[in-house]
Amino acid sequence: MNCRPGSLPAGSMPAYRRFLTRVTACLNKAWAAQFRKAGMPFAKPRLRIITRKVKTPCGSWNTGADGVYCSTDRTMYLMISKDQLRNPFPLGITRLIAHEYGHHVQQVSGIWNYYWAARTVAGKAKRLQLSRNSELQAECFSAVFMSTMKGTSLVTDADWAYTVGWFRKNGAKGWPQNDHGKGPTQAAWMTRGFNRGSPGACNTWAANPRNVT
Repeated sequence: MNCRPGSLPAGSMPAYRRFLTRVTACLNKAWAAQFRKAGMPFAKPRLRIITRKVKTPCGSWNTGADGVYCSTDRTMYLMISKDQLRNPFPLGITRLIAHEYGHHVQQVSGIWNYYWAARTVAGKAKRLQLSRNSELQAECFSAVFMSTMKGTSLVTDADWAYTVGWFRKNGAKGWPQNDHGKGPTQAAWMTRGFNRGSPGACNTWAANPRNVT
């Protein structure tokens, strides 16, 4: 994609807005091309950058979340904390917005039509399984996008290895129940998407249930 969103200096909310707007433009370009290949209609999501939890048209803010995608208004909500302002990690925030964009891809492609219909008739264990399918696919989609910038100043080998390692150890800690997958499972789908570099590598719905735990 030749995506170069620029620098992200500490302490500047305008810099965050500029950076995330540029990353979103790259995501729009990348995913529009994939939808054209598939012969499917595509629509861009909206981006809203916030500094505290808000109630979206989809309901209350999700516990443990730094970002939320609401399908009702097709908006990605990115929360920038004071700590993130003081200590920006460009790769980390790019991964997050690419993950929320992954949910938009699921929405506009029709994947979520299946997901929400299946949830309405599922028991608790099955609902958690379906949630993991959705979240791990979005994480894999994010990693596919990140792979297009491999070797740039934004996605160095060291920073990517650190990020995957962090998720392996901590990825499940922020969620009250296992609806995003265990840390090692998240890391595995991140690695798969990054190494394969293709959205087709992210079909969690057809994967062995052992790989979406």
